[in-house]
Amino acid sequence: MKASYLIFTTLLLTGCAVDSGFEVHSQATVTDSVVNLTPATGEAVVLTTTADSVNTLYRGSVPTLTGSNMAPTTIEIDPGTTYQTMDGFGFALTYSSAYNLLHMSKGQREAFLKRTFPPTEGYGVSYLRISIGCSDFSSRVYTLCDEEGIEHFALQSDEIEYVIPVLKEILSVNPDVKIIASPWTCPRWMKTSETLSGSYNSWTGGRLRPIRRSVYAQYFVKFIQAMKEQGINIYAVTPQNEPLNKGNCASLYMPWEDEAPFVRVLAGAFHDAGITTKIYLYDHNYDYSGISSQTDYPIKIYSQLGYNFNGAELVAGSAWHDYGGASTELADIYSKAPDKEIIFSESSIGTWNKGNMLSNTLIQEMHDMVLGTVNKMSRAVIVWNLMLDDRRGPNLDGGCQTCFGAVDISSSDYSTLHYNGHYYVICHSAAVVEPGAVRLGVKRNTSISALTHAEFLNPDGTYAALLCNAGDAAIKVTLSDGAKYFQASVPAYSVVSLKWQK
Repeated sequence: MKASYLIFTTLLLTGCAVDSGFEVHSQATVTDSVVNLTPATGEAVVLTTTADSVNTLYRGSVPTLTGSNMAPTTIEIDPGTTYQTMDGFGFALTYSSAYNLLHMSKGQREAFLKRTFPPTEGYGVSYLRISIGCSDFSSRVYTLCDEEGIEHFALQSDEIEYVIPVLKEILSVNPDVKIIASPWTCPRWMKTSETLSGSYNSWTGGRLRPIRRSVYAQYFVKFIQAMKEQGINIYAVTPQNEPLNKGNCASLYMPWEDEAPFVRVLAGAFHDAGITTKIYLYDHNYDYSGISSQTDYPIKIYSQLGYNFNGAELVAGSAWHDYGGASTELADIYSKAPDKEIIFSESSIGTWNKGNMLSNTLIQEMHDMVLGTVNKMSRAVIVWNLMLDDRRGPNLDGGCQTCFGAVDISSSDYSTLHYNGHYYVICHSAAVVEPGAVRLGVKRNTSISALTHAEFLNPDGTYAALLCNAGDAAIKVTLSDGAKYFQASVPAYSVVSLKWQK
């Protein structure tokens, strides 16, 4: 057994730092992947990651005490004040992610997936995003029906040989993982120009021909049915990834004026086919790409569509990215449509923010991307590529060639792993906040400005909390549920997750 393997296994089992660089990382075996996050009676489980990498997903525990306390730095949760129900936390499983995973040895891949996805022996990651056809992390630019005529619809090699096999392995260790799917473009034969006139034979830009709305809706139906035949349920879709982005390796410009009538047809097609897959609108940035006519994009669609059409109940809400604008937009959208759901569906790290350095990204990701969206009613947080290689790929021209994965794998051995901030914040969240958890209010709240937090009641009756310390000094905070309390240490520049029995 290699020395580097022994070092990594020891670090994994003790929960100490595992992201000091490629030279240390090797994948653990299946038997090394068990993560016990069930709190014993009288204790709270504590997971800690520090931006300096001294601790990464370090598992500890603290005793809980019965009664109340008067500590000034107390967060006392309020079970009587409830907010949204959580759907989960997860990653995008692109072709590139699947490619890299399938180049690992079977045992190492199984160990990684078992540590990441199962709720009882892993971190419980519970959401995946996939593309319908190509994304900018595919083997080539394509759709599932490139020859004109919906009868030519068929899954392609990216799905059949890469994404679906990995999906099946993930579902074998966590059958409850939710899957959301999004197209980067419709087939070119369904496109027209931006002026809605003539043909448009380009992968990028263009608009959906109004006359093709029904056949494009059937494209979605056939995709969901084809995946179902593979034993894979599609929980949700968005009509278009980044509908205001006319660039990328493949794209379709779909302003709200186009998405609204298409969603009506799509929801009706789902209804007629007996499909209960949710539809989330928009799936783009907080700032609407600076296009003033597209401000409040999902609200304008809700207003135009109303509630009296076939499949209206499937139009669940809206999805969001963070490449422009601020998450305060979520609170605004919720205030205007409180009966509709919000999810956060994409964020990436890359060379632009030195995203492979935990010290650069951990706090921002937890503060803004996770807590900043969850505390504004988001039911899910999904980041971009689960795994890329150390060359930031495979990727396509025209797409992101400067992105890092949540995990990066060495292309020289397809074994050595480098864990980035996205992996840690998603696992921190999924490890203690179960699907179906309800976010709770607080009765007492510490006034420490550096501390951001959110609290939850899980379906199994446990409480959970997510804490982020953006300050340069450690914080001692007391968590109380009214019946018991305990003190937790939150190191400087750290993320801490907690779970305890009700």
